[in-house]
Amino acid sequence: MYSVLLSLMQLTFQKVLKKETFSVVLEMQIYTSVVATCVSIIGLFASGEWKTLRGEMDGFATGKLSYVMTLVWTAVAWQLCSVGVVGLIFVVSSLFSNVISTLSLAVTPIASLIVFHDKMNGVKIIAMLMSFWGFTSYIYQNYLDDIKESKTKADAKDASTSSCC
Repeated sequence: MYSVLLSLMQLTFQKVLKKETFSVVLEMQIYTSVVATCVSIIGLFASGEWKTLRGEMDGFATGKLSYVMTLVWTAVAWQLCSVGVVGLIFVVSSLFSNVISTLSLAVTPIASLIVFHDKMNGVKIIAMLMSFWGFTSYIYQNYLDDIKESKTKADAKDASTSSCC
């Protein structure tokens, strides 16, 4: 679904917005964030989970301030990540943005292992290997495409020089 969302964003940039500015990237991020916030708030209140938020905050091991700071900085980090993802769609493509996002899924467990001394289990290792494999496949396919394009250009250049002389 995430890949479909990224492709739809690229389609929106190309067919609907038709502008090439950084403000368009920020507008796209703002619109998707507002929709996601509304859906989340509706879900929070519809499920009744809003009643448990106070208990969750009180039960947080490092205190209420730490709980709030965790929520705030998580939101800020996600917004920065989302702006980067949308920016990659704008500048390169949705495929490249998805490849980079997938690669970051492999970096996250490694960072948590180093920073938080998190335990590495089999599922994390398999997920990391799959994301590295996907990234490597993407890079290799770009390499093959570049070789094919260079050969096509060289053949066209040879054909044009041999026909004119």
